[in-house]
Amino acid sequence: MSTENNTAAERDRVIVFDTTMRDGEQSPGASMSLDEKLELAKILEEMRVDVIEAGFPIASNGDFEAVRQIAEIVSESVVCGLARAAPGDIERCAEAIRPAKRGRIHTFLSTSPVHMKYKLQMEPEAVLEAVTRSVSLARNLCDDVEWSAEDATRTERDFLRRCVEAAIRAGAKTINIPDTVGYTYPTEYADIFRDLIENVPGADGVIFSTHCHNDLGLAVANSLAGVQGGARQVEVAINGIGERAGNAALEEIVMALKVRGDRLPYQTGVDTTHITRASRYVSAITGFPVQFNKAIVGKNAFAHESGIHQDGMLKHRGTYEIMTPEDVGQGSTNLVMGKHSGRHAFREKLKELGYELGQNALNEAFQRFKDLADKKKHVYDDDLVALVDDALAHGTDRIQVKHLRVVAGTDGPQEADLTVTVDGEERAAKATGDGPVDAVFNAIHEVVPHTAVLRLFQVHAVTEGTDAQAQVSVRLEEDGRIATGQAADTDTLTASAKAYVNALNNLFARKEKSAPDATKVASGF
Repeated sequence: MSTENNTAAERDRVIVFDTTMRDGEQSPGASMSLDEKLELAKILEEMRVDVIEAGFPIASNGDFEAVRQIAEIVSESVVCGLARAAPGDIERCAEAIRPAKRGRIHTFLSTSPVHMKYKLQMEPEAVLEAVTRSVSLARNLCDDVEWSAEDATRTERDFLRRCVEAAIRAGAKTINIPDTVGYTYPTEYADIFRDLIENVPGADGVIFSTHCHNDLGLAVANSLAGVQGGARQVEVAINGIGERAGNAALEEIVMALKVRGDRLPYQTGVDTTHITRASRYVSAITGFPVQFNKAIVGKNAFAHESGIHQDGMLKHRGTYEIMTPEDVGQGSTNLVMGKHSGRHAFREKLKELGYELGQNALNEAFQRFKDLADKKKHVYDDDLVALVDDALAHGTDRIQVKHLRVVAGTDGPQEADLTVTVDGEERAAKATGDGPVDAVFNAIHEVVPHTAVLRLFQVHAVTEGTDAQAQVSVRLEEDGRIATGQAADTDTLTASAKAYVNALNNLFARKEKSAPDATKVASGF
């Protein structure tokens, strides 16, 4: 390929920057353990994500350790840590990413009038000085520095130009223009990038980046408009999780660029066949279910129920599918397995569904499959997904449900007899309640005393039939912390108990990992 062609390819290449473990984890209740983050980092690298924002090292010792260990195991993707414009933050971030083969410090500062006045309580000139000072320090500690103008889309255009110029002069290689509060509109956002690229000295030598929030449902549209305006990095999260209404969804942006190359002539390096696997894993470890009609990764994304649609699909898939399930790692068939299915068939089916399990995990999952097959006449793909995700989410939980017996019916009181293990030690209790679910949750409160308040209890069937697995989601809140739990079982009450316990595990883990000042450093841009 000629030098000219190489240059053109670089211009058309969009860098995918994943912030699931940083901004995504700031979703209320979406806390991830160290082991879960390490596994997610492996999945993201296999997907060939360019940059993995692994955390906010100054936020807590847990975040620091997660960034450091991810930096040790990731060899191809850039490992990035976030830092405020303060020396302590930047130095802590540099220490965390030091083991990385390719590391990045991502530092930020607010630039909008409302943020400067009420949040920073700084004058514009002081902000400009802080931009130069912070980026210069970061650049002295790391070759790859990204600078973000927090609340950029509500920043006065002339001041934004001055801040971007200061960051470039100080050594930033990537300039992020975040739509922090999801306020902008696609044509407006594209115009911001065009203006900066055309009018800021040195802009032709850096990469501009989008970071869009979904408060008005425009995060993906705005991000794509930013690319059309000249941005060549997109900051995204799996399943669109993140602060408030979330971030731009990785899967939606990547597939929009892939499917609509006629209007969006840009490429990413992402292996899209890993998308469904990543989506399911993030859903399992955060306890955030993926809505059925979610683009790309939702259960109904490739389902066709209308007779007209089914007829068209049978004649030609292109009649109603603009991409195939195989493109994003969703199995094209829903093969039914049963109790006579063997280990080899089970392993191959899991591979089709995007799961590569180690031998111990495979053995445990196979036994759970056999137990499920004894309870259900047919085991569908969705049953296997729920089964494996359940094991991934709860395999290392400190508190686990061991035994549950419930007395229910019209003649109350309803009663639950529960045994759990807490760090390997058995605890048992009996409790009554206003209905069987209330009795189960009261019993859990007896064996694991807490002050958390139940904010959400949701049940849906994984597949059809009266023997379908129930998938239960539970959300708890305590002292301003929110944690979500999820579990599946053919017994709805057992699934409810496991989901509640999973939420408690996540809540306790969140409390343990939080530094005293962690809430002060959270930022979603």
